Amino acid sequence: MVNDTPGRPRITPKGERTRARIVDEAARLIHERGVASTTLDDVKAAAGVSGSQLYHYFPDKEELVQAVIDHQADTILDNQRRADLGSVEGVQAWRDMLIAQAKSTKTKGGCPLGSLGGQLAESDPEARALVATGFERWSTAISDGLRALHAAGHLPADVDPDDLAVTLLAALQGGLLLAQVQRSTRPLETAVDTLLALASSR
Repeated sequence: MVNDTPGRPRITPKGERTRARIVDEAARLIHERGVASTTLDDVKAAAGVSGSQLYHYFPDKEELVQAVIDHQADTILDNQRRADLGSVEGVQAWRDMLIAQAKSTKTKGGCPLGSLGGQLAESDPEARALVATGFERWSTAISDGLRALHAAGHLPADVDPDDLAVTLLAALQGGLLLAQVQRSTRPLETAVDTLLALASSR
């Protein structure tokens, strides 16, 4: 595979696997500790790579953080696309998946993408733009399912699926933040359940 970044050397399949491992471990550490508290040495040790290997793929921490943002957005989108928001049962399953994911981490770390936005939006314009793009992709993926739900008559006619997707995402982010600080999924459950009930009421 060829690295698309101008001026960068070709990356072999083995190199791609090494790079992916570095990003995976960096994403895990940053989600657990935050950007400021995660050093390149931490990532190097967790990924089991040498300093020269790490710097070969990521000359500085900023580039690694940007790769982590893309990684977290891609992971969220993969999960979102597997959810069937075009059916009532699918929406309930999606809701249950969100709560189960929060419980699996004991609500620590908050949203993998939203937490990065909170840490970087005011200090790193490039990172902020990447997080914003990630949220736009996420909102679009939710909208795609809600349009089918709307077309099937499971949402009131005057509800705009795109607006509802943004509202759901905002409720999800707020719920995850409250769940994080309260160490309970109850705020997340309340936010999502209340909004879904309002959206489906006729």
